Formats: sequence, C-alpha cells, structure tokens
Amino acid sequence: MYSKEELLDKELYEIMTQEKHRLGLVSMDAPLISNLSVLSNIALIKQYHGRLSVREAEDIARMHLEKLHLDNIAAKRNPVLLEMQRFSVMVLRAVMVEDAMVVIDRPFKIMPDLDDTRFIHDVLTSVDDLFQECHVFDYLWNEKRYTGGMIHGA
Repeated sequence: MYSKEELLDKELYEIMTQEKHRLGLVSMDAPLISNLSVLSNIALIKQYHGRLSVREAEDIARMHLEKLHLDNIAAKRNPVLLEMQRFSVMVLRAVMVEDAMVVIDRPFKIMPDLDDTRFIHDVLTSVDDLFQECHVFDYLWNEKRYTGGMIHGA
C-alpha cells in the first residue's frame, strides 16, 4: 500500500523492469486491445510468446473463460464489457504469460464500484494454478477495502 502516487509508480516501474520476461500486467495502463474479441485478447499471448497456432491458443483461452463462467463473452470486445468482466479478462490475459508474475495495478481504478477484494480474490483463486506469484499495487486509502487479509498490496 502506498501513500503517494509517485512511490507506487516508482515501485511498479521497478518490478515491471525487473520481471518483464514473465510479467502479466493487469492495469488500466495496459488495456485490452479494443478491436479484438475477448478470446483473441487472451489467446494473443499464447500465440506470440508460446508460439501456438491461433486455434491452439484460442482453445486454451476458451477453456479458461469457461472456468470463470465467461464463455458467453468470448466474442465481445473491450468497449462493451462490464468492469468485472474486463478485469477477469485482463487477469486471464496476464496468466497466459509463461511462469507469470501477475501484477495488479490499482484494481479499484479498474473496478471503482467494487466494495472490497472478494471478487478479486475469487478470480485469482480460480486461476492460481496458472501463475507463480501475484503483487497488488494500491493506495493506502483503499486499505479498508482489502477485507479479511485475502489480498495484501505490494
């Protein structure tokens, strides 16, 4: 938890620089590609970094969308997604990175109407077999939204 934006940005930049080869970033500063479907946004990582065919990558993406009960949004594009759907898709895209270190940058900026971290916890738990570690960067004034110690900020 950070009291100043400059401190948060500095630490975030450092971890992004040090771990760029395995970084799975969930951030408003790394949005989904708006002209691609949800399925393509997720599959893209496996296509380029995993060198899988489009079909293989999309099959993996579809499987994980089903796991989160989001297979009904596979053909949708970023602009029409609800905030919680967008966050979930961003997490799925992040965990497609090999040996992923997931970094969540200010989750309440992505989902401002969220009261606490239960939803974030549930999404991460459903894909916890796909990443090595997770760091959450957030402001000190959001500390009360982190309920029951389920998620701790970086």
